[in-house]
Amino acid sequence: MKDLEQNKNVLLFAKKNYIILLISIALIALSFILMAGATNDVPTEFNEDIYSFRRIHLAPTVFFIGIGVAIYAIFKNDNTPMKDNQ
Repeated sequence: MKDLEQNKNVLLFAKKNYIILLISIALIALSFILMAGATNDVPTEFNEDIYSFRRIHLAPTVFFIGIGVAIYAIFKNDNTPMKDNQ
């Protein structure tokens, strides 16, 4: 029963993992901000801004970097051994 109570206060990841995960969420949010825009006030005219470098190349690259950082944060292993509280 004592072990069960001790496990309730144990986090799944280390503090570094959570910080890296927050950074990845910020990168993904930044990519969505970079993709936004290019509104067209006149629906009969074509807006060339939809094909800008920022929307076609930069935003998806930042998105996939954010996904990669999130995967790294999940798989990063903290090599400090857990202490036994006996």
